[in-house]
Amino acid sequence: MTHIERLAARTGRCAPWPTWVPEPLVDRLGQRGIAAPWEHQVTAAELAWSGRSVVIATGTASGKSLAYQLPVLSTLLSDSRSTALYLAPTKALAADQLLTVRGLALPSTRAAPYDGDTPSEERDWARAHARWVFSNPDMLSRGMLPAHPRWARFLRRLRFVVLDECHGYRGIFGSHVAHVVRRLRRVCEHYGAAPTFVLASATVADPAELAGRLVGLPVTAVTDDTSPRGAMTFALWEPPLLPGVAGDAGAPTRRSAPAETARLLADLVVERARTIAFVRSRRTAEVVALMAQRSLGEVAPGLDTRVAAYRAGYLPEERRALEARLASGDLLGVAATNALELGIDIVGLDAVILCGYPGTVASVWQQAGRAGRAGQDALAVLIARDDPLDAFLAHHPEALFGRPVEATVLDPDNPHVLAPQLCAAAAELPLTDADLPIFGAEAASAVLADLVRDGPLRRRPTGWYWTARYPLQVDIRGAGDEPVQLVEAGTGRILGTVDRWAAHAAVHPGAVYLHQGRSYVVDTLDVGLDVDLGVAVLHPETPDWTTSARDVTELRIVCSTRQLRADPLTVDFGTVDVTNRVVSYLRRRLTTGEVLAEVPLDLPARNLRTRAVWYSVTDEALARAGLPRERLPGAAHAAEHAAIGLLPLFATCDRWDIGGVSTAAHQDTGECTVFVYDGHPGGAGFAARGFDAVLPWLTATRATIEACECETGCPSCVQSPKCGNGNHPLDKDGAAQLLEVVLAALRGAALRPR
Repeated sequence: MTHIERLAARTGRCAPWPTWVPEPLVDRLGQRGIAAPWEHQVTAAELAWSGRSVVIATGTASGKSLAYQLPVLSTLLSDSRSTALYLAPTKALAADQLLTVRGLALPSTRAAPYDGDTPSEERDWARAHARWVFSNPDMLSRGMLPAHPRWARFLRRLRFVVLDECHGYRGIFGSHVAHVVRRLRRVCEHYGAAPTFVLASATVADPAELAGRLVGLPVTAVTDDTSPRGAMTFALWEPPLLPGVAGDAGAPTRRSAPAETARLLADLVVERARTIAFVRSRRTAEVVALMAQRSLGEVAPGLDTRVAAYRAGYLPEERRALEARLASGDLLGVAATNALELGIDIVGLDAVILCGYPGTVASVWQQAGRAGRAGQDALAVLIARDDPLDAFLAHHPEALFGRPVEATVLDPDNPHVLAPQLCAAAAELPLTDADLPIFGAEAASAVLADLVRDGPLRRRPTGWYWTARYPLQVDIRGAGDEPVQLVEAGTGRILGTVDRWAAHAAVHPGAVYLHQGRSYVVDTLDVGLDVDLGVAVLHPETPDWTTSARDVTELRIVCSTRQLRADPLTVDFGTVDVTNRVVSYLRRRLTTGEVLAEVPLDLPARNLRTRAVWYSVTDEALARAGLPRERLPGAAHAAEHAAIGLLPLFATCDRWDIGGVSTAAHQDTGECTVFVYDGHPGGAGFAARGFDAVLPWLTATRATIEACECETGCPSCVQSPKCGNGNHPLDKDGAAQLLEVVLAALRGAALRPR
């Protein structure tokens, strides 16, 4: 236990019901235990009722839902023709909010779902009769907007659009959602509607700016949280080093965070404490649930059936069954991905375990806030993974408890996002010059010229026209292709799906894959040339090891668009070409993470044009600092790993959103150079944030290296779990020296932007 933070309880401040709220709505809310609204709920509702777009950014369990329910339901009750649209980043959250609205049993509101799980006859009913549709940006983009003539009745009368949990719209996904909302505004204008936008968010650095970038309109922020809160004990926990257990390159290894999480989850279930353990990946959710079940089977038979995993990739009926068991209290322990961070509203949870830092301070509070929603005292525990950022937070609690949350990063001007979105918009309605400002006039004009040259669009005097017969289906989650299906050998049963871009690392031949507590090993992977042919075949097997893929990466600079010079240092931001290939995988012991074997793979290379931030330092300056040329490969490599680990402290990403390359003498710079790049085509804004925050980012990076208790480097400072070179060579002391030269130049010289 490295730190305990005690968060005091807080009393709430109520306000009178707005005069425009109909009496039947007040009565129904009163029957559900809401005697009076909180002040921030009324402030946001009044803004929306007056027609001003608003974002309410307050803490978890602060009642953000009521802030948009009041104006929407009041409008639906007072105007029999008006309609509303609710959008959430997850199906679970939309389904939960739909149940809440239907539970009020208000006349004529006619709330209905419209998502991938909705049967076709219910979709038809929603299109023809629903007045409040609950959906997600994916279905808006793929189902509603391309078929907007069939939705004309609904869109013509659209008064409100709710974007719930909007802090989840970041990176490539957020950039796509920003354009989907702009397409919605454009189609609504075609039908004579101009809806008011109401956004709800966890606490973010600048909610008005985030909301404005998402919807393309001025948005007023409400941030003063006047709701009550129970006391919370928040503990930081760093697993100890395991004596005699060596990891990559012989480095010391800590007890794994998933093993610690499973142990603590089992302990809390024994105490009948309703607990969610949030983990970072689908695989880890399954591992933690399985380990907790095994522990409970030994010490408390019968309780093992009351622990389960919850993650994306399950079939709809599996998700709904788990949600029902969790809401009823039948499940005492759940290992979940962030599908439940933004998921159903569960009252009565006592504890939350965070298996590793979830990537942003906003997500920490979003996840921790799931406990204590009924007003009782609550427990939250952050278990640090063997990772530079987790280690930094475990020993610098002020970086978690004493700092504002991050700004949410998205880049709507990314041409890889803008091009398909402009094609989709043109397929819905021909684009005109008057439409360009809504999509970003300068960036849109450049992309349109390319689209006309390449053929998807045709330029006519009246605008740009889509040339294909059918509308374009844009994958707004950023994968770009249909997911890979996971098929059980022998039965042909579909177990789930994996994103195509992640398939090489997640379901390569020999990979261990977990589903619903059962372990499988991948026999074959065929992503094919046709997007419909992505299939991985698996067979049931329960080895005592897990797998992790390794890859190699080469990088070339295309151009630098921003530069800072502080001799002997140059810091750049620009476009790069990255070539990546998964070359092997490691088998690691399940309980300790110890490497058992490395198995080669023969998979094709993948190419990526993206954006990067990089810094270069002259050999002469490094030699003067005591770093001869023969130490530069290990020093730069270690500094790269640590920088990747710490960038999520300054941008809303995690290390799996970004990548890195380092070299003692890069072919394009001729100097010792460290690159950190966005792991998405065209970039996602994370590298740009690193360029903007280069001094505090690299300062934290060096502090983490120096504070680590290991001698030569470990996963808590300079080792990376996804290093393609087996974490070799690494020079921990050299990385600290290299970063000191970089920081001295940044602090001591006037930065000259180019």
